[in-house]
Amino acid sequence: MKLFIQESGQQVGHQIEEAHTFLRRLRGLMLTKSLAEGNGLHIRPCRGVHSFFMRYPIDVLHLSEDNIVVGMEQGLKPGRIGRSFRGTRAVVELPAGTLETAGVCVGHTAKFQKQTKLILGGIYNDEQIQEPFER
Repeated sequence: MKLFIQESGQQVGHQIEEAHTFLRRLRGLMLTKSLAEGNGLHIRPCRGVHSFFMRYPIDVLHLSEDNIVVGMEQGLKPGRIGRSFRGTRAVVELPAGTLETAGVCVGHTAKFQKQTKLILGGIYNDEQIQEPFER
């Protein structure tokens, strides 16, 4: 799915994968080799993250139940525990540098847009497609 900031219309990511099951949230981005620009992982429910078993820094967007930005972490290095922000109900993990480039601020509203794709003659939405990160 795509991620936009409502106030500016700025696209933050064009390939945001969802992690809404226990196993997908548990795995997260651990052991992945990289996270390409425009990609990310939306983890819900989630109140905080760690970067154990990761090989690269990430930006973390903390969202409320209504997708209001309640906190941000820029450049969370591998092997660290992320900060906690009151009201966090979901997070989006993004490539390091994304939040600064997109001009995201606390108080902004995140908007997610589902995508459809044409694959082998059929049309599928994001929920039907699982595109793995490079491992």
